[in-house]
Amino acid sequence: MKNIVITGANRGIGLALTTLFQQQGDNVYALCRTSSEALNALKVNIITGVDVVSPKGMSVIKDELKGVTIDILICNAGILRDEQLGNINSDTIREQFEVNALAPLLIAEALYQQIPAQGKVVMITSRMGSITDNTSGGRYGYRMSKAALNAAAVSLTNDLTPHEIAVGIFHPGYVQTDMVNHSGDISANECGQRLVTLINQLSMKDSGVFRHSNGAILPW
Repeated sequence: MKNIVITGANRGIGLALTTLFQQQGDNVYALCRTSSEALNALKVNIITGVDVVSPKGMSVIKDELKGVTIDILICNAGILRDEQLGNINSDTIREQFEVNALAPLLIAEALYQQIPAQGKVVMITSRMGSITDNTSGGRYGYRMSKAALNAAAVSLTNDLTPHEIAVGIFHPGYVQTDMVNHSGDISANECGQRLVTLINQLSMKDSGVFRHSNGAILPW
């Protein structure tokens, strides 16, 4: 049985991951701002009050997980806003940078010393952070923040290699969640199953590889 820490665990992909790891027999710490009925129904350790961009939220994470050996840390919490050329909103861009890029790095910084050799850090990112793959423009804050997360994840890969901690950088796919008004092409459960397979298979030899949840390697 492994100890799994998941942020943004009250709904969508985070809830699916929490459910699947719990069903796998793992001990899950489900982090979120507020819980949900679906999360409450699971036999997991629910930690609320986790606003990933606030000092108070970071304190909750450190206090509630103090002394816990973390086998897998999954930074899943994220937000999507929509800026288009001619309607650039610097506030929403900053908001996405803080939630999507800075918070996962700070969480990894706070917890990596509790992850043993052969442990794993997983960043749920997006192919929208790929510069090569950007053929449609727009979504400035989301694209920029996910590109920044990818850069941070590669640095973490290099810095955690001596500790024998593998880093997964995973695009979930176009998933039917609240973030996209449930207009995706795969369900959160299917996405979760794909991601759990990738996470279980993740090892040092493929640490730092940018992958689609279907297993394909994505361009930077």
